[in-house]
Amino acid sequence: MTINHIPAITYPMIFIAVFANQLCLPIPSILFLITAGALARAGSLNLEGVILLGVAGCVLADFAWFALGRRCGYRIVRGLCGFSMDGQQYAVKARKFFARRGLATLLFAKFIPGLDVLMPPLAGTLNGETLPFLIFDTAGAFLWSAGYCLAGYLFADHLEIVALGLARMGRILEMVLAGVLCYLLLRTWELLRTICELRLRTISPMALEEKLDVGAKIAVLDLLEVEGQKNPKAIPGIPGAARISPTSLRSSAKVRVPSDVKIVLYCSSPNQLASARTALALRRKGISNVWVLQGGLKAWRELGLPVTTNLCSPVEVAAGLGIELPEMKSRARKAVFA
Repeated sequence: MTINHIPAITYPMIFIAVFANQLCLPIPSILFLITAGALARAGSLNLEGVILLGVAGCVLADFAWFALGRRCGYRIVRGLCGFSMDGQQYAVKARKFFARRGLATLLFAKFIPGLDVLMPPLAGTLNGETLPFLIFDTAGAFLWSAGYCLAGYLFADHLEIVALGLARMGRILEMVLAGVLCYLLLRTWELLRTICELRLRTISPMALEEKLDVGAKIAVLDLLEVEGQKNPKAIPGIPGAARISPTSLRSSAKVRVPSDVKIVLYCSSPNQLASARTALALRRKGISNVWVLQGGLKAWRELGLPVTTNLCSPVEVAAGLGIELPEMKSRARKAVFA
């Protein structure tokens, strides 16, 4: 067996590759582990040492996310989701996994794209205990690291194929990093532009309450449901508002709003990013009379304004104001097939 074509891989490189990958940097840590496993069979590296470094890189990065989740709450999860179009859906799935299995989810989370990134900060957000987290995370990191290292060890006869893949990956990595940087810059620019566009299209909590009191034609849409709340129905909202998924509002073409009806959006994020993104998506659909509640639900509650857990359904709000919302269609289909 020859190792002439494989790039030099050292123990520090393995640790850095795994650690950086777990911090969401586009580093091919799996390919590093497979190659290191093959090199271990050739006698160039120690298999146990490679696995240990993989585990150390995972646990160190995961504990950093766990600590951030403890400190920042669900904002860190929402921030990670912000770089994906379906990020909120990933957050909901991650929370469902955690609700069913608890910290045991960490045993297999690293093998599931998307879930591996969200589980450590989510565990911190949900106030998971530190010692059990470290135990389950270390076990999961060992299974993940050992699995790929052993794959490389067992298929070491194909080492040259792995080496060529690693060499190509090194050339491609520069392009990937450039693409990621451009993507982040574009998303940041879009977010800043959205905030600037909506700066003059916000409404204060007091102004909204006054308009609702006099019976103004306003549809208040609550966007809390997919923001990771454990039990959305138990979270209070503004009386008369309809709780609806911002993802469905952004993606569905079945949204119709008469010109004399205003839409007011609010969410739980203090900078109203979920509302801003949804408002921008509605504007692109030709719905211009969209407003964002200043400070979201938090500002509303801080002023002592009324809240309730008995929110309206999208169907009720739509029927009263003559608008059409995407969730009405899904409920209508369920009624037909019931």
